[in-house]
Order: sequence, then C-alpha cells, then structure tokens
Amino acid sequence: MLRKFYVKKDERALLFRNGDFEKILGAGDYLFVDPLKRLSIEKFALAKPQFDHRLADYLLQAEPDVAAREFNMIQLRADEIGLRYENGVLAEVLAPNTRRLYWKGYIDVRFETVNIAENFRVADALLPKLVAGITRGAVKIVGAEGVYAVQVPQYHVAALSVDGKVYALLEAGLHHFWKFNRDIKAEIVDLRLQVLDVAGQEILTKDKVSLRVNLTAGYRVTDVLVACAKQAKPVDYLYKELQFGLRAAVGTRTLDELLENKTVIDDVVSEHIKRRVAGYGLEVESVGVKDIILPGEMKLILAKVVEAEKAAQANVIRRREETAATRSLLNTAKVMEDNPTALRLKELETLEKVTEKIDKISVFGGLDSVLKDLVKIRL
Repeated sequence: MLRKFYVKKDERALLFRNGDFEKILGAGDYLFVDPLKRLSIEKFALAKPQFDHRLADYLLQAEPDVAAREFNMIQLRADEIGLRYENGVLAEVLAPNTRRLYWKGYIDVRFETVNIAENFRVADALLPKLVAGITRGAVKIVGAEGVYAVQVPQYHVAALSVDGKVYALLEAGLHHFWKFNRDIKAEIVDLRLQVLDVAGQEILTKDKVSLRVNLTAGYRVTDVLVACAKQAKPVDYLYKELQFGLRAAVGTRTLDELLENKTVIDDVVSEHIKRRVAGYGLEVESVGVKDIILPGEMKLILAKVVEAEKAAQANVIRRREETAATRSLLNTAKVMEDNPTALRLKELETLEKVTEKIDKISVFGGLDSVLKDLVKIRL
C-alpha cells in the first residue's frame, strides 16, 4: 500500500516510522510504500522559525550534521545573551544558557551575542532598537523584559544597586541595563533643598505645661552614597533627630522662658541636628518653629495675665501724665507770681477763650471799662 505526503514550500516536516524519528522532509511530494501504515509526518510552518520540539536536543547531540543543514543554531553561555534578528529586524532577546534551533527558510535568521559578565549596560547603538519595541508598556520584542530601564529626572541622581551592593551613581537621563542573573534596583534621590515638617508634637515644659509644637526644617542630601550607606531611610533618621532636638529644647525650659525668647527652640534644635547629621551625607540648612499651641485653659490664664499687665501699664502711664500736668501748672503759677506782666497776659488769654464762646458782646465805656469791670487786677 502506497502512502503519499505533501510538504508545502513554506513548510518542513519530520518523518516518523512507528513513532520514531527517521528524517526531515523538505518541500515536495513524497510517495512511500507503507502497507502497515507505520509512517507519519509532523509539519512545521517556516513563518514560525523556532523549532521548539522534543527532538531538538536529540538532533544537536545525535545528528549534528542534520541539525547544521536544516537549522540555524545558537548556544549561549551563562554570561552571554543573544539577540535574534529576522530579516535584519531585532525580534528577540535570548537569556543566558539558551540553546535553540530555528528553521532555515525564507526568513533570514541572524544572531548576535553580548557578553554581560562585566559590563551589563545596554550599548548605545542597541538602544533605539530596544526602545522602538517597547511602546507604552507593551513589549513587542520577545525577551525585552530582561532590560532594566531607569529614568532619572533633572536635579536628581539614582543609586544603582546590583545584587544588594551599590554599583554606581546615575546622572539625570535614561539608562538601560541587562538584568539577566542580577537583582538590579535603583533609588532616586532629589538633590534640591527639601522641606521636612515635624507636626503635632505634644511636649511637657519644665513646669509641666503641655504644648503642641510644629517644627519645619530645610535639608538637602550632599553625599548620596554616604547617606544610603549609613541609613536605610535618611529622611526617617532626620525626622527622628528633629523630634529628639525639639523635646530637648522644650522639656528643659519653663513656659515663661519659651515665651520670653521664642528663638531659643530654633537655636537648640539647629545645634542638635547639625551635630547629629554630621558625616551622614545630609545638610540641614534651616530649622524653625511654625506654631506653639497652648491648651485651652492655659490660653485663658495667659489672656488674663496679659490683660492685668496691660491695665497696670496703663495706670502707670496715666499717673505719669497727671504728675507731669500738675508739675507744669505749678511751674506756671510760680512764673505768674513773680511776674505781673505774665499774669496779665494769662488773664487776657483766658478772656479770649471766654469771648470765643459768646455770640454777642455789648461794650459800654470803651475797652478800658470792659477790662476794668471784667478783670480785677491788684497791683
């Protein structure tokens, strides 16, 4: 009995006898004598050139000549990655230790290997090909997820860690690395002046008055490597030390001392924090208290104290003015007692003020008569 098989021009086929591989069939018509129907074929489309089959390892080991004739082969070491091109276009990134076969056919399959043992930064010439395959998170190039991308904004740097160790500082820009067989992470640090608020701190003064204090500090990271090496979270460390400095400033002083000198808190906290962050890659540029909030009952007491103080000050001022006025009158009286002419002038001044309030005046006997009748002067 004859068996006929047909393989298209864009196909290849594996011929099996009793389920065991016999040979590879190219395009064409095949006629076999097979009365017991022991023959069978398995077809593969050349449009999908990868030969992902259980016989791949067998062909590489047992029939290398057949594998070399029918397939493009790639075998990568542990420190190598592969770049597979189809008709000159990058189609896939192959991970280390990869071994694959690809059908030879109308698709031109080409490979490049990249050693990532020491330098695992993606080459600049390769970046456009990789970036073109990654659009809005949708990976078009198979295996492109093996590329680790870091975008560092302006005025920032990134501490790149490889397998738990700081490897390098990355300046502003876009950076790409091969992350195969590596644990890569990047921590972006802002180098600009930043503000840290320590809000709602409930602290007892030396005389047991509860205050709520809000503090703000301006700081910047001056040495990223030192800051990351000495603290897991530099900002948390700075926040904690600001709290300690604030409690030291408020807890060792009475309420009156704090109210009389409001800058003492700033000075104490500033001195404390600058001493504590020295050598830690941080710089505190300014420290200041935003608010000091008293309890409700303490506000009423202080309001009464201030009211009493202002009332006492008003009484002192009033007494001082009265004393000054009395002293002025006494001096005037002494001058008029010793100088009749000055007394006469004072009388005329008084007469002028009186006449200003009179609507009509009738004069009899002339001005001298008015002066003699209204004003008696004893010489």
